[in-house]
Amino acid sequence: MLVIKNRADLVGLKLSNPLHLLAVGFGSGLAPKAPGTFGTLAAIPFYLVLAQLSVSVYVGVLVTATLLGFWCCHQTSRDMGVHDHKAIVWDEFVGFWITMLAAPAGWVWLVIGFVLFRFFDVLKPWPISWLDKHVHGGLGIMLDDVLAGVAALASMQLLAMYLA
Repeated sequence: MLVIKNRADLVGLKLSNPLHLLAVGFGSGLAPKAPGTFGTLAAIPFYLVLAQLSVSVYVGVLVTATLLGFWCCHQTSRDMGVHDHKAIVWDEFVGFWITMLAAPAGWVWLVIGFVLFRFFDVLKPWPISWLDKHVHGGLGIMLDDVLAGVAALASMQLLAMYLA
């Protein structure tokens, strides 16, 4: 078992547990500062693979990743004894992948998608902020980032209509 030193806040986290490993974004959420940003960055290589899929298969992966996220984030949060611990970043993976659904190709659009998702995820405009405060468990952990991803997706598609 991998022991994480000097991180009392990670009590209950076992990286040998596949659900925990997934919830912390394969370790990207363990960054001591800005774990959500590191989680989103870690989602990029996976997106580059997903972008090669048809839109219908991509959506199928999103649905599967979201449902899996409800379970793994709930279980990890419960095992750690903390609702929505900052190290749990699977929701950032899924939110970013939602943002990038049918995105125009190119590094500029990748950066735009990253910035838009982080903008909505960090600022949490209504109704995202309401969900973040009132919905708990794996559903609550995932739902605010799913909605941030949808808001970023809509913004991205509007930009693409006028700029691409």
